[in-house]
Amino acid sequence: MATLVETGSETPNVTGPRKPHREDLAPGEVLCMYCPAKCCRYFALPIDEPTSWKDFEYVRWYLLHDRATVFIEDGVWYLLVHTKCKHLGDDNLCRQYETRPQICRDYTTKKCEYEDDWVYDHYFETPEQVEEYAEAVLGPRKGRDIRSPRPR
Repeated sequence: MATLVETGSETPNVTGPRKPHREDLAPGEVLCMYCPAKCCRYFALPIDEPTSWKDFEYVRWYLLHDRATVFIEDGVWYLLVHTKCKHLGDDNLCRQYETRPQICRDYTTKKCEYEDDWVYDHYFETPEQVEEYAEAVLGPRKGRDIRSPRPR
């Protein structure tokens, strides 16, 4: 847990133990002791790859909802919902560890996001980004353009 150190300026310094590299953990330590619990702050579900304007409209609709994004990783499309697990404690550890769901039991830290270097093939946060991507993949939509008309 980081501690606040007053420095005499208006902006305090936050100091505390540095996040160790995976390979530097002491025996008995686990990554979760140092992690902000990213894996417990969202869930991602695979979705069908959109291939038509109608399909892309569904993806745009997802992004009209709070805390939703869409990403593509290794050619697979996912709907990502940013929401904290209700069993995640203030210390970023599970409060229901012994009775956690099977999906949590099966999850390992071997390929988790601990290093903060996660990169997606594509990441969409707004409906407009999806519209632009769809136009690039499918071509302009007949009778409708995402761009404003040219001034006369």
